[in-house]
Amino acid sequence: MRAEGQAHIVRIEKALALVRKFLDWDRALRRFDELNARVEDPTLWDKPKEAEAVMKERRRLEAAIGAVNTISAEMADAVEFVELGEMEDDEDTIAEGLAALAALAERADQDKVTALLSGEADANDTYLEVHAGAGGTESQDWAEMLQRMYTRWAERHGYKVELVDYHAGEAAGIKSCTLLIKGENAYGYAKTESGVHRLVRISPYDSSARRHTSFSSVWVYPVIDDSFEIDINPADLKIDTYRASGAGGQHVNTTDSAVRITHGPSGIVVASQIDRSQHKNREIAMGMLKARLFEEEMRKREEAASAEHASKSDIGWGHQIRSYVLQPYQQVKDLRTGVVSTAPGDVLDGALDPFMAAALSQRVTGEKVEVEDAD
Repeated sequence: MRAEGQAHIVRIEKALALVRKFLDWDRALRRFDELNARVEDPTLWDKPKEAEAVMKERRRLEAAIGAVNTISAEMADAVEFVELGEMEDDEDTIAEGLAALAALAERADQDKVTALLSGEADANDTYLEVHAGAGGTESQDWAEMLQRMYTRWAERHGYKVELVDYHAGEAAGIKSCTLLIKGENAYGYAKTESGVHRLVRISPYDSSARRHTSFSSVWVYPVIDDSFEIDINPADLKIDTYRASGAGGQHVNTTDSAVRITHGPSGIVVASQIDRSQHKNREIAMGMLKARLFEEEMRKREEAASAEHASKSDIGWGHQIRSYVLQPYQQVKDLRTGVVSTAPGDVLDGALDPFMAAALSQRVTGEKVEVEDAD
């Protein structure tokens, strides 16, 4: 087998091994058989809610197991095709087999990411908050760049984006904003983006054209429905109303209907100014609060289940996850996985999938990567 083909095989096998590990392959096969037996039981639909959960889990396992088996079989066929071409010294056959392996490698990577998006809320819509760090106009401008980056990423995936909350910067940019991103697996992809993002560039606001470093934080949490039970004591809530300010126009209303809710025990603060109805904004903000509390509970469970590679700092303000360097060279580097792009313009225009895929994989493997920060 030529080196090119061997590289494709290694890539495919690595992706399949990751999915098998994530699924706990033998357990997944047994569970799939159990679910098939339950689906054949005519009494299953006596409890519709339970039946829906069974069908959802069965569909997920069927898709993941089927993808692994299909790609494994097609890889064996492609390898056999290449080897046949090598035996007969047929370059056309070899080229066709190598092309099939290359296509399979791409599919394996895509199916790997899809299989990894099977958490309790991964399929849900998501909220994404951006907050400017210290540094005034510089950081506020950077926060607005991040807002645009995630909006463009969402649009690339065909997701719908709504601006739920927005606070304009004093001279430029934004102090903070909350995006509601609607689409299948929106939370599953975006959840790896929580953390601090660092920008290095020649400041457009510095008359001396000096290099500046700016920080902004991103927080991601899923939209949840009534099937997730979150108990909130009304006595723990402080609810304020205020006049919405910011983008205005089609993006956000400018009446005295914005609502901010502070949850005393957790210190969580959420706000909505997307609607002209104070009642509706209160409903939206309560949904955001429930989502934040649910995300916090999921994080605690993840840490308890895998303490050695799940860290609270992974989603905290104090943890830097990525550096974006525009001067004196061009580079975006993920400080968790080591993934690098030398086209920061593309990344800032929403090309985030390689970073997200690597971070999802790392959650399964727990593999730590020694990465030097970009200067």
